[in-house]
Amino acid sequence: MFDSVRELSRRRLLQSAGAAALGLGILGGTPRARADETITYLFPAPPLLPAFGPIRLAEGKGYFKDAGLTVNFATGRGGVDVAKQVGAGNVPLGGIVADAPIVVRQNGVPVKIVCLFGGKGFMQLVVRADSGIEKPADLKGKTITVMSYQDTTFYALLGLLASAGLSKDDVDIQSAGPVGVWQMVATGKSAGMAGVPDWIPPVEAAGVAVKVLPTDEFFPHMAQAVAASDQIIKDKPDLVRAFVKAALHGMKDIMDDANAAAVDFVKFVPEWTGKEDQVKEAFAYYDKLIYPGQKQLGAVDPGRVAKLQDFYLAKGIIEKKSPVDELYTNQFIK
Repeated sequence: MFDSVRELSRRRLLQSAGAAALGLGILGGTPRARADETITYLFPAPPLLPAFGPIRLAEGKGYFKDAGLTVNFATGRGGVDVAKQVGAGNVPLGGIVADAPIVVRQNGVPVKIVCLFGGKGFMQLVVRADSGIEKPADLKGKTITVMSYQDTTFYALLGLLASAGLSKDDVDIQSAGPVGVWQMVATGKSAGMAGVPDWIPPVEAAGVAVKVLPTDEFFPHMAQAVAASDQIIKDKPDLVRAFVKAALHGMKDIMDDANAAAVDFVKFVPEWTGKEDQVKEAFAYYDKLIYPGQKQLGAVDPGRVAKLQDFYLAKGIIEKKSPVDELYTNQFIK
């Protein structure tokens, strides 16, 4: 059932802006993966975004290298695509929104969350202040942008609409890519976006006032996560544990000092040179809106997963449920 996924060439998987051998490291006390093991990590969008701060900081500050890992970066076509690629064995690990296993596991894709970047929801409903939108029900008849129809934030938008008794047919949802998703808001071509903190500062920099409606207030959407296949979890647990510990170290750096982490991020991702304030603002949003709420850093709350899956089933976003313990594991954060 993964024939179409497996057809994706290895060359494409290894292509991305900045795909290279990258050394990173982990929190003390964690066993090293096998010496100098090289893996590919698949991002759902270009790895320039502050959303990927934990991974880029772990790379740049040597946390992966200290763990015995060399990490190559590649870029997929949204979180659902990443989940399918990981499940098919094309890459060992990838970045998703934690809703993705709920969406794909029902179709036999053997993928789990192994690390969760925060206790709140990733997707935020970001609307123009002049749009008249105060709550999800006000989206009816409006144009709203998403990065892509394959990205998990699109499914989160469907969940947000369903919480207000709306469907995708009640809203003009436009797939605009990682730049157009916010540019259309800035230019007034859309009233808002199923957005993430990265895309708020550029809209504001264009002189447009926005309102942020956290998805947490309406349904139990989840944060970004690292995904691994059942096979990788079984065959290479030390590799997964090493990667997870390094990534969580990067996340903790942001939580401890978002401004200092933003300065470091710009050193490692020089495309943001001259826009440091936008990175600082994005990291501050992550620290406030997404990262809080975990009893242990990286932990998945099974009750929240169950509640979200029940919601998606009730609203027709998925056709059947998966056992909750097949959707995640907390074994690698300990």
